[in-house]
Amino acid sequence: MNYNQICKPLMVVVFGLLIAALVASPALAGTKYMSGSPNLTASIAGSNEFTPGTTVQMKVLIQNTGLNTIKMVQSGIVDRDDVPSTAKMVKVTLGAGDAPVLIKSDPQMIGDIKASNNSQVPIDIRVRDDAKAGTYLVPLNIEYTYLADADQQGTDSLTYRYVKKDLQIELPFVVKSAINLDVLSVTPENINAGGSGYVTLKLKNSGTDAGMKSIAKLSRSGSSPVVPVDSTVYIGTFAPGQEVDAKFKVSVSKDGEPQEYPLSVLVSYENADGETLDTPSEDFGVPVGSKVSFTVTSPAGETSPGKKQAIEVTYRNDGAATAYSAEARISAVDPFTSNDDLAYLGDLKPGESGTAKFEISTASDATKKTYGLDSEIRYRDALDNSQISDTVKVPISVVTREGITSLLGNPVVLAVLLVIILGGGYYLYTRRQKKQDN
Repeated sequence: MNYNQICKPLMVVVFGLLIAALVASPALAGTKYMSGSPNLTASIAGSNEFTPGTTVQMKVLIQNTGLNTIKMVQSGIVDRDDVPSTAKMVKVTLGAGDAPVLIKSDPQMIGDIKASNNSQVPIDIRVRDDAKAGTYLVPLNIEYTYLADADQQGTDSLTYRYVKKDLQIELPFVVKSAINLDVLSVTPENINAGGSGYVTLKLKNSGTDAGMKSIAKLSRSGSSPVVPVDSTVYIGTFAPGQEVDAKFKVSVSKDGEPQEYPLSVLVSYENADGETLDTPSEDFGVPVGSKVSFTVTSPAGETSPGKKQAIEVTYRNDGAATAYSAEARISAVDPFTSNDDLAYLGDLKPGESGTAKFEISTASDATKKTYGLDSEIRYRDALDNSQISDTVKVPISVVTREGITSLLGNPVVLAVLLVIILGGGYYLYTRRQKKQDN
């Protein structure tokens, strides 16, 4: 018996056994839920207390506590894609109701929420500035769909029946007792780059509640060159509708430009419940004038080698503020020296000029050219703070002396003149002696 005669009957037997096994095996078991549905609840996550005049992101927690109470598992059932307790295509919409709020977020789709699960929905809201303290109810609308039934046709097809639900829930919303801050006006006083001054703010409580032990606090905004020196002013009781003036001292760095720079102010206070609260910061602009600067308007002073003389220098205040008790100082360097390098200019208003007189000695070997000597002006600002200007160059020209001045400055000529004078004196003396002897 050959190989084919043995294998062929064996293959027929195996194939038959496989067919018999497939016919005899039971169908795979499927799952069917006989009852159940979503049960959605909502609440505000965290604190539900909010302050008037603030914009916050309120988080609403949506929970699904639905259950599947009856479950059937048997052969011939086709598994469902969804279960009845799942809330599908959930859409959340928050309304204002009678609460003093503005809803800044649109309705939000948050997808499916399975049983025993939850989802947080962030919603931006603005609590009105004039909101009165109290508890309000804000309406929350939840739309969703769930699987109500699934009819099976035969062993391989299903017909789903979904139901759409529209759920209304009211959320407790608490507005705290609070004040609301408005900046009505900004009055600057002597605020210039490189100096100090004052800014007076007219503040108003435009809210409906009073603040106790109120303190106005001024703060720098970012990298602004305007920096508070005295940053707090005590107000006390800040009643609804009350207006108060708060005066702060500020300083401005030298690199400040003549323009407006931002500052921020808030009020810290105790509310009716004894809580210490801060109002939202209010930004405002402070105009800054140009720094006090000086320009030399006089022509270059002239001197000659080996000469000592007084030079006059006129300084003009090109800044936007008055320089009080101004004094000019010059720095004499080679080939110059000076024992009188300080001059009083007095008070110089913007655009006014003052003249300083310095005594300068020039070395005899000085090169004939125009030099620039450093000078600076020390002055006091409007708050009596001592200030020093930027360096101002003073031009001085070393020139050749001409005419009799040039001759008198020549050592040889001076020696000859001395000999002539001495000789003339001796001649007159001897002649007078001869006359006396005769």
